[in-house]
Amino acid sequence: MDFNTNIEINNTIANIRLYGELDAATAPIFKIAVDKAASQGVECLVLHMKDLTYMSSAGLRILIFAKQKMGANVDIYVVGAQPTVISTLEKTGFDQSVILLDEDNLSKLEKV
Repeated sequence: MDFNTNIEINNTIANIRLYGELDAATAPIFKIAVDKAASQGVECLVLHMKDLTYMSSAGLRILIFAKQKMGANVDIYVVGAQPTVISTLEKTGFDQSVILLDEDNLSKLEKV
């Protein structure tokens, strides 16, 4: 399956939508989107993962890179992730570094 991202930056919030399978071959596409968000000095990164069907360790490395590059003051939200993606985050402990939300709770966030 293919992979694609769609990034939208509004003021200090970056929304990145991920589609398909995020693996070693497609991780550079995700990194480009993260770099673009980081270069805009955003304060909040929202990763919409409802349509992400798979994430390998290469995708996880880009998430770690995003957290390091953007700094501790930037909140990273993972929204609507599939159970397999959440499992990857939990097994590595990275679920403690991001805020996991389902699609229904996204509307509760004022700044997203």
